[in-house]
Amino acid sequence: MTTTTTFIDTNQLPRVKTPQGEVTEILNQQLVGAKNVFGTLRWLEGGEKFEPESVNKHQLIYLMEGKGTIRLENKDYDVAKGAGVYLGPSERVTIQAASGASLKLFHLIVPQIPK
Repeated sequence: MTTTTTFIDTNQLPRVKTPQGEVTEILNQQLVGAKNVFGTLRWLEGGEKFEPESVNKHQLIYLMEGKGTIRLENKDYDVAKGAGVYLGPSERVTIQAASGASLKLFHLIVPQIPK
């Protein structure tokens, strides 16, 4: 089996403005041939929220920079760089950048492994 390492310069990828901050895809079929995984970087400014779609997949959201709040099961958790949250299929979360702060998030989505 032959594997290669692919360098992705995320600073060169286009950012798209959305109602839930700016986002850029960094791991997908088009960029690197990923068939079962999807990854993005997302930037939230003070007060902006991100509510990932509830899907029948596993999700990991890691806070790369900044500080804010994660709302999980109707409870708020203050978070900063290095924090993260795992979502099982159909679980929901809301992430909000703190007032006057910003967040940079890494969001990874992978399918369930069949039993």
